[in-house]
Amino acid sequence: MKIDRWTRRATLSLAALTVLLSGCTTYVTTQVTAFSDWNGSDATRTYAFTRAADQKNNLELSTYERVVANELAPHAFRQVDAAQARYLVGLSYGIRSDMVTVAEPVYYNPWPGPYWGRPFDPWGPWGPYPAGYVNQSYPIYTHLLGVRITERTTGKEVYNVTARNSGGESSLVRSMPYLARSALADFPLGNGVVHTVKIPLDQNGGSSNEVAVTGVAPAAPASGAKAVQ
Repeated sequence: MKIDRWTRRATLSLAALTVLLSGCTTYVTTQVTAFSDWNGSDATRTYAFTRAADQKNNLELSTYERVVANELAPHAFRQVDAAQARYLVGLSYGIRSDMVTVAEPVYYNPWPGPYWGRPFDPWGPWGPYPAGYVNQSYPIYTHLLGVRITERTTGKEVYNVTARNSGGESSLVRSMPYLARSALADFPLGNGVVHTVKIPLDQNGGSSNEVAVTGVAPAAPASGAKAVQ
């Protein structure tokens, strides 16, 4: 889906607010979009990861495959050799950076102290007063993970899910556990579903086991993830 410039500007402005509040943020919020033809009749979900020819020795992709494998396991998926797998799982991923500008107020105090105001109000009736606004620019990073599941023997696509979040985190590696858990949090989603997943941070900055899913809605057409090679 092509996003018009006003929608994109609003999205980036909200992301900028997230960056400003990141010191007190305790959740990572991810939007998940799924397209599904999953029948749910298989008793054993065996799978193998599939790669493009130029990705055979990609260490970054190997790292992300392990993260996704950990999230597939609770849904009865078992990784096997490709020749014995019922499903092939392909990953796509990427990160994009933008700069957003936010107008922030600047204050001044025309009444230098000492003076006393009302209880618990050290400024009293005098100020400070807004002197105007200055533009501050902040980096915003959008992280993306796509998980595509096909039947090995027929090549039929049975599940395609995309997870996307934005914020001040510049590392895709640190964002990947949240993307993978969000993408597979409620597997399998129905066809054409969009929902929001909130995952709390633990004390060490990692993801906790608690997952909150909100805002389930029919999906609008989504652009595919581009693999990073």
